[in-house]
Amino acid sequence: MAVEAAQAAGALLAAGTRGAVGIRAKGDAGDVVTDLDLASEKLLVERILTAFPTHAIVAEEAGLIGTAGGEWTWLVDPLDGTNNVAIGLPTYVVGVALCQGGRPMLGVVHDPVTAQTWSAIRGRGAVASTGARLAPPYTASPHGPLLAWTQGYAVTRDDATVLALKAALELGARRVLQLWAPLLSWAMLARGDIDGIVGYRAEAVDLPAGALLAQEAGIEIRALDGGPFEESIDGSAEDRSFVAAHPRALPGLLSLLPG
Repeated sequence: MAVEAAQAAGALLAAGTRGAVGIRAKGDAGDVVTDLDLASEKLLVERILTAFPTHAIVAEEAGLIGTAGGEWTWLVDPLDGTNNVAIGLPTYVVGVALCQGGRPMLGVVHDPVTAQTWSAIRGRGAVASTGARLAPPYTASPHGPLLAWTQGYAVTRDDATVLALKAALELGARRVLQLWAPLLSWAMLARGDIDGIVGYRAEAVDLPAGALLAQEAGIEIRALDGGPFEESIDGSAEDRSFVAAHPRALPGLLSLLPG
């Protein structure tokens, strides 16, 4: 159901981006929301509640639907990459995750542009829509790793930790991508297209689907200090700061970070 719902939402987005997109401001940090976000979210929420009427949902735009604290909670990012769509950049995905007791058990990322879908179930691995299993090999580059960066909307431009992290990564990495679509970065990492991701206070609604996809593909995730990464959706924004890479690449990536 989750894969089919994400693909249906993706078809809606792909059709909608071919015409005029209604855009308006969202919050005070310069973010935006489009009519496509709302339409995609409505489709996903309706499909989930039809199949699982007793489950709670946390959606990007609507927030909590149902009762918090239950056993099963869905996380819905109907259009990850809204700011890209707003400027006509075809870089966006749909993300859906199902958590049990706050822990992600299922994750789906669908790319409407390439019509590709990647999904994972805890303990069963990660697969592409072709049926191929995701298991990126370890590859070391003499010029440094190719990384992606993500941060939460509430993080300010003058955040001292962000400035230090970005400066260190720019010095030590071959390239640092800022895609404005974190779930796409996770899919790229799970496929082996990039070497790692560094995140700072990432958004709770899109982190679980991407993180589970990467973990089930063999990627390891740690806190910024190298300690364990708490994957529960019930944690604070600080708990959603991380480094993610192939286990053999992770020590080198951690060494790039400021102490």
